[in-house]
Amino acid sequence: MDKIRIITDSASDIKRDFHELITVLPIRIRFDEEEYLDGVTINNIQFFEKLIESDSLPKTSLITPDTFENEYKKAVADDFRVIVITLASDLSGTYQSAVIAAENYKDSVTVIDSRTATTSEHILVKYALELIQKGLSYQEIIRILEEEKNDIQLLAVLDTLEYLKKGGRISKTAAFVGEVLSIKPVVTLKDGVISVLGKARGSKNGNNYLMKEIEKSSGIDFTRPLCLGYTGLSDEMLQKYIKDSAALYEGALSELPICSVGATIGTHVGPNCIVVSYFQKRA
Repeated sequence: MDKIRIITDSASDIKRDFHELITVLPIRIRFDEEEYLDGVTINNIQFFEKLIESDSLPKTSLITPDTFENEYKKAVADDFRVIVITLASDLSGTYQSAVIAAENYKDSVTVIDSRTATTSEHILVKYALELIQKGLSYQEIIRILEEEKNDIQLLAVLDTLEYLKKGGRISKTAAFVGEVLSIKPVVTLKDGVISVLGKARGSKNGNNYLMKEIEKSSGIDFTRPLCLGYTGLSDEMLQKYIKDSAALYEGALSELPICSVGATIGTHVGPNCIVVSYFQKRA
């Protein structure tokens, strides 16, 4: 049986101590002159406290090729083959760093562009771990991940337009009107691109819109991982969504997997956003 390790970045919102076969490398976050390592020198609560207080958006920087290569060396020295799963190459140069570092490890290291981030990257990493635990071969796992990553759906409801305004994605006027009307944008992240699917008045309608979008896809495949996420200092909005959408998940799982969404996506959507990521059913 192949000995296999997984390396991912902190944009996956996988906890660093989640599993011994998973290594999470931190992305750097800069607030003006202060720099932090995501999940190491700053946690999600601290990040959102700073984000809420800041007038400008923080900057994130890619993980360097040297950082990846150091991890490859250690894994290969222990006779492991490595599967690297990164956030979308369209969102960061981290994927390219991982590829550059893998040049001298072509037989031992394979880099997969998740084409997504946060909870969707999260479930791809968890799926890779499940496949390892099932005893599948290295090449078979890579084939499955590359094929089935296209089944992943990410849907989110934003609580505020303020951070899209700060990031220059919408105008000040649109943000002001949205706040006055209590508009909740419903967005998706696909192939590295954040797109607005629609807008709802109030959180209740936002949750209903989210459920309709899930139903419009081929539905949730509960045999593969899913994850619900939230941004900010509290999961209150997510718990409201879970209550509103109970019929969607009832009887499928004994417990819904929940994670706190960090800096990579949190920077752009702000606090009190809810995110749903799942593999849609295959035809």
